[in-house]
Amino acid sequence: MSTTVDPYAAINTPTESKNSGSTSASADRFLKLLVAQMQNQDPLNPMDNAQVTSQMAQINTVTGIEKLNETVGTLNTQFLQMQAMQGASLVGRDVTVEGKRLDVREGVGVGGMDLSGTADSVKVDILDGSGRVVDTLDLGAAKAGPHSFTWDASKVADPSNYTFRVTAKLGAASVTSTSLMRDTVAAVSTSGNALKLELAHAGTVDYSAIKAYN
Repeated sequence: MSTTVDPYAAINTPTESKNSGSTSASADRFLKLLVAQMQNQDPLNPMDNAQVTSQMAQINTVTGIEKLNETVGTLNTQFLQMQAMQGASLVGRDVTVEGKRLDVREGVGVGGMDLSGTADSVKVDILDGSGRVVDTLDLGAAKAGPHSFTWDASKVADPSNYTFRVTAKLGAASVTSTSLMRDTVAAVSTSGNALKLELAHAGTVDYSAIKAYN
């Protein structure tokens, strides 16, 4: 009497991973499906080696992708921690962000702009809290890129609500400009995967919104 040995009997039922749990759930599902395929295949038309190799390659690919995702997640966490440490070192320091508030300290107002192109005429209007123009600065010609300016605010009683407006031209054509203001970092925090800075006047902004550190 002959005895038939089922070569897949050892893996006919689900078992725990033998490599300290390193095999992912997705890989386990693939293996179970592959085993079921082989157990239920037509004996007269069995799967060839190429098919089995292809199935195993899919398992390795899925497992590799999951491990890669875990690695990327770990690196992202470490990067966020490094950003938080860098952000913490900025507390109390001045930074430059987009905005039109005129920062006045010790009688001197400071602001800036980022020009999209060369301008042969750049003017800055200084506005009080009611939006009235109280002074105009003629900065002359300027190249594309960031620029700063100062304004004498020594004779202003309360310049806390002062703002500015930039007008840049090249001939008769307007040159686009982005107003830049000075602010102070009051605190840092993390939200999801982003580092946030709490500024004294502009409120909460992304770490990436910082144009320069003063």
